[in-house]
Amino acid sequence: MPAQPDLLLDRARAAWCGYARTTLEFPATGFAVAVSESSVLCPPGWVGIVELGGAGIATVPLAQLAEPVTNALAAHGFDGVADRLPVRDTLGPATLAFLAPGDFTAPAPGTPVERLPDGDAGLLELFAGTDPEELDESGVAGLPELWALRSGDRVVAVAGYARWPSEVAHLCVLTANGYRGRGFATAVSAGAVSGALAAGLLPQWRARPVESRRVARALGFRELGRQLSLQL
Repeated sequence: MPAQPDLLLDRARAAWCGYARTTLEFPATGFAVAVSESSVLCPPGWVGIVELGGAGIATVPLAQLAEPVTNALAAHGFDGVADRLPVRDTLGPATLAFLAPGDFTAPAPGTPVERLPDGDAGLLELFAGTDPEELDESGVAGLPELWALRSGDRVVAVAGYARWPSEVAHLCVLTANGYRGRGFATAVSAGAVSGALAAGLLPQWRARPVESRRVARALGFRELGRQLSLQL
């Protein structure tokens, strides 16, 4: 019998092919590489590599980079490519996880989560007390709508999603220092995931820290692959 299609993987791959902004598809095995100056697989001028379901795509900003990147990926794969190219800077690798509606696992009821608009005084206080690099990495600042959790009168955890092309909801979460490890990130993220699913979007979770990946798995996300950006 032919293998059953993996609809979650297919949807995730279709979205990331669109982010390449050129004609590019995931091969059966290995990596497909294309030139794309406007690719959003990575920062402008960088090499972007995305592996999903054991195969990958990559974009390069210049035609002369296509051959060396193709050869490095063919010979050494995702894990070894950075060691075989003249890399100046690296972003990642980060794990990419996605959620099918039927797999969503909401946490047991606990501290109530509320929806707050961007600019709420409690949010501004949380942001002011967060390291700027950490705040930027979280992606929560500037989102139009956030799910929040309070301890007393203080907002201590928030989550929301950025609406990406191809109907993807990119999850963003931030927990205040001193309040981590208590399940707050899972609670507020569940609110954001519920909102994304209600809107018919594909929830996506990108993470490097083990703790963040653990939250995603608790909510039912499947880790399908990884993303890496290289500045050569």
